[in-house]
Amino acid sequence: MNLNPSDDIGASSWFVEMDGHRILLDAGTHPKLDGKEALPLYGEIANESVDAIALSHCHHDHVGSLPVALRQFPNAHVYMTELSYFLIERVLHNSVNVMMRQREEFGIEEYPLYTHREVDDLAYLFQGCKYNREVPWSVPPHRGRAESPSPTLEFYDAGHALGSAGIMIRGRRETFFYTGDVCFQDQTLLKGARFEDVSADVMLVETTRGAREIPAGQTRQSEVDRLVEAIHSVSEQKGAILIPVFALGRTQEILAQLALLMQEGKLRKQPVYIGGLGRVYTEIYDLEAHRVHRQHTNLKLTEALNLIVLDRDKMEKIKLSGGRLFVLTAGMMSEKTAAHELATRMVGDERQAIFFVGYADHETPGGRLKAAKHGETFHFSNSGGELTRRCRVEDFDLTAHANRDELVDFVGRVGPKKVLLGHGLPEARQWMEEEIKRRFPKIKVFQPTPGGSLEV
Repeated sequence: MNLNPSDDIGASSWFVEMDGHRILLDAGTHPKLDGKEALPLYGEIANESVDAIALSHCHHDHVGSLPVALRQFPNAHVYMTELSYFLIERVLHNSVNVMMRQREEFGIEEYPLYTHREVDDLAYLFQGCKYNREVPWSVPPHRGRAESPSPTLEFYDAGHALGSAGIMIRGRRETFFYTGDVCFQDQTLLKGARFEDVSADVMLVETTRGAREIPAGQTRQSEVDRLVEAIHSVSEQKGAILIPVFALGRTQEILAQLALLMQEGKLRKQPVYIGGLGRVYTEIYDLEAHRVHRQHTNLKLTEALNLIVLDRDKMEKIKLSGGRLFVLTAGMMSEKTAAHELATRMVGDERQAIFFVGYADHETPGGRLKAAKHGETFHFSNSGGELTRRCRVEDFDLTAHANRDELVDFVGRVGPKKVLLGHGLPEARQWMEEEIKRRFPKIKVFQPTPGGSLEV
């Protein structure tokens, strides 16, 4: 059952039953909705039992409602990769902080949806698993299922962010594979997904980039080269550069790219301003470098770069000149984030530049800025109000998600009987469905609707 409350990327959560056992795959929150509306449709399974919750990775749209799910299913054990295990409590505690701030600043009375104490009390349920190790679901003995062997879980490195995984479920007769968010290409730090041995009867596939066609000749390196030229151009105009990023994953990949470019002499060495949470996750990336399937294992970002944490006081006073580089959360410029606050100073100044390096939903401040034409007045956000875009805005395709053709190729290599499409806008899923049917007509394709269930 698809528990995403809306027909878009939204809050990732899937309820799966196999051999009489039940599991949740992910427990996210919707980045564009507030309060209880941001939660998955847990009410649809209120009368069900859940034996386990498996997490694909630690981005909020995949784990942000985990304590709420465990409140409903207190006997469920939570499985994730070992690397996600090091992150999950920090991610959830930060979510509490954000919700408490939003309650105060925006009057959202339902916040926080859970507390710091609740996160601490639930942590004993969390279990970190190695990649490519098969583990059974834990079924408490009082449920009387000794006669029904538990299905197993196995995590495959998805190459998307630290600890990200595709999840294999194996039952007595069938196999089910959930890609989670996946990147098949090598990024600056993380190497691409290791899905070579995946074989499954049914697949659940993300479609984030299903509506995005890659221009002929475009590569990751060509985008990096274009970014270098753009940074030089802004520096010559005595402006500054803001790169809005997600704290986990995008921040570290961009910092690594900047560090390498400085080492190669393609960019001048200079301080890089980041957010406090981005700094925390960057330190974890450094500490866990030896355990990750990655490139540049000896590159320690906190040593290779002069990183300066930009607090609110500094952000209000710092001069936006001299080619200063800001790598700040959040990637979609949500209100009250560092990227949002700095952007309100930069948008109306033609010397400044805002460079996007990842996905930004069209209904977020970042998405509205990307859509605005030069000289156009547009609604940035409720707190930012109406702004006139005079700054330089560019989009660099340095994604952590698989391109649509790579996903279709992967489906063809695995050759499942059935494919479920999720985690994408309607037009993205539709392109994927049509392309899979065209290339692999024997594979049945489904698009589960919010709250919709399928027997496959």
